[in-house]
Amino acid sequence: MDLYKYQLEVIQPALEGKNVIIWLPTGGGKTRAAVYVAKEHLGRRRGAKVAMLVNKIHLVDQHYNTEFKPFLNGTYSIAHISGDSDQKEFFAKVMRDNDVIICTAQILENALNSTEEEKHVELTDFSLLIIDECHHTHKAGVYNKIMERYVEKKLLREEGLPQVLGLTASPGTGGAKNLDAAKEHVLQICANLDACEIMSSKVHSAELQEKVPKPRKQYDVVHKRLQDPFGDKVKELMRMIHSRIDCPDVTRNFGSQEYEQDIVLLEKKGAEEGNRRLRQSALHLRKYNDALLVNDTVRMIDAFKILDTFHTNERATRGGLDDTDHFLFEVFQRSKVELQQLANTPEFENPKLTKLEDILLDQFQSLRESRGILFTKTRTSTHCLSDWIGTNPLLRGAGIKPSALTGAGFSNQTGHMTQRKQQDTIQRFREGELNLLISTSIAEEGLDIPQCNLVVRYGLLTNDIATKQAQGRARAEDSLYSVVAQSGGSELRREHTNEYLEDLAERAIKEVQRMAKRDYLLKIRDLQKKAIITRRLSQKKTEEKRNMHDPDSVILHCSCCNIAVCHGSDLRVINGTHHVNINPQFEIYYKLGTKVFDKKFEDWEPGCKIRGKDCGQEWGVEMIYKTITLPMLSIKNFVIETPSGTSSYKQWKGVNFRIDEFDYNDYCQSKFGNLLADLD
Repeated sequence: MDLYKYQLEVIQPALEGKNVIIWLPTGGGKTRAAVYVAKEHLGRRRGAKVAMLVNKIHLVDQHYNTEFKPFLNGTYSIAHISGDSDQKEFFAKVMRDNDVIICTAQILENALNSTEEEKHVELTDFSLLIIDECHHTHKAGVYNKIMERYVEKKLLREEGLPQVLGLTASPGTGGAKNLDAAKEHVLQICANLDACEIMSSKVHSAELQEKVPKPRKQYDVVHKRLQDPFGDKVKELMRMIHSRIDCPDVTRNFGSQEYEQDIVLLEKKGAEEGNRRLRQSALHLRKYNDALLVNDTVRMIDAFKILDTFHTNERATRGGLDDTDHFLFEVFQRSKVELQQLANTPEFENPKLTKLEDILLDQFQSLRESRGILFTKTRTSTHCLSDWIGTNPLLRGAGIKPSALTGAGFSNQTGHMTQRKQQDTIQRFREGELNLLISTSIAEEGLDIPQCNLVVRYGLLTNDIATKQAQGRARAEDSLYSVVAQSGGSELRREHTNEYLEDLAERAIKEVQRMAKRDYLLKIRDLQKKAIITRRLSQKKTEEKRNMHDPDSVILHCSCCNIAVCHGSDLRVINGTHHVNINPQFEIYYKLGTKVFDKKFEDWEPGCKIRGKDCGQEWGVEMIYKTITLPMLSIKNFVIETPSGTSSYKQWKGVNFRIDEFDYNDYCQSKFGNLLADLD
């Protein structure tokens, strides 16, 4: 393997067996440098085991095919494991049989926590951990869960822990706006990774600049629509709904993130108070706000379709309609034809699309071999933009072959992509069968397409790390990085802020690098000890909260119709993640909906959606676990009543009562005991 001088410079401490962070810009060859370290490590240490951890599923195959396989395969055995791989079920055996494991961090975390012999591993089973995009090693991220275990073992002087090598283009500022706070954030990342130093190129920085050219950045600013009759009509309908509910604290800045936050809280309030009018009105208002956000991003007809689909689905699935439901449906139905006519009026179309059309035509007409990535916020907008580009005669004539690329999700919601579909889309883009990806943040980090010469950030509000990562996807010479934003809008302000924060992060890193070695190591040790204390206190507080109420005294109510459907004692948790109801009487309260999607997980697969029998509210899905089927509940669809009051939660981890682990054998014995006795 041949490395550039700047790469050899930054890996020197790692070659000496030290824990370090490599800080190089996107496209600087961090992964190649890490492969070199792994190769040297395997050659020098008998019985060495290397784990390469990534935070995105598609990076497992990319790192295997483009980095590890070309340079290590044949000499060393390599296994690459991601969510769809059966190998994760036998992780311990795969680890023993191979020299290098490339996997998502979650798979390793699951194996560390597993009690099954076929899966369980210890950190000490590895001799080198390589952590890709290591700036995610903070707070409750899975990287940090792994490293919290590592640091605690190290402070207890446990022997045999692996060397750690972190890779990042920027640790970011952690939300800090001044140098001292940004420096503290960088130090915390270093402490979390137990890094003795953070390495960047100094001696050979000129070579680095030459080998990693930056794309040309341009701001493509769009003026606000002079007229927006479609948006005005949607706002008129929203005001009609507001006139029927009491919510003086909710902003009237329709079509904004601020309004969405307020209306989510209003929906929560309505559910907790059992105020169905408030809850249902907030639900509809949120969908109208979604339509305004889509109208601001893509076509008016896309916004109309969102409203039309929502109301069609609500009518089809919602049962037990009352006056509130009839009013809300009537509001849309009376204006449906007018909204559709306005949505099909070309002179009122979104000016951002005209600007985007100009950018794409300029790039693809002048350079027929161009390849680009268009970043947008939501799954919905990726598919809307892909449809617009695919049906635009001018863009099709320029040879643009688009495809959406979104994250995998557990549902059949709009925009869901399976892991296999993701991999297929990326491979087609890599080979040139596709030449434009319209992507959510899934493609921001790590995706390495050397031919990519165009990156467009389309109306995005993100942090400095996301900006830097997205910019780094433009790898080819003379690349363009375009920011499409509305004049005077928040996206433009955020992009300028991110430029300042990128500079602040660099200054913070250099401050850390200038620290005296002894001062640095003492600071790292102090931060590690504080993190352990903070975590233990948090765990104690969480445990106390979980034991606040007796599960028998807890009642779950449907968030839509407020009917009481089960007690907390009816619930169990499977694998620490999936919350199911084991009371056979629960089935009288729900009905089955459509099949979710065909996908099998490690020891279970999803069945049909479950909905409230009377109101049609979605509650969760069936979980086909081993040989039994159980209703798996989504906490956001329920209101929790305890002796101290009612609350709603986004996640199960927030509830204030204990939920026991599911015991498969006990459940089968209780349900099929008589049958088993007869067989005996």
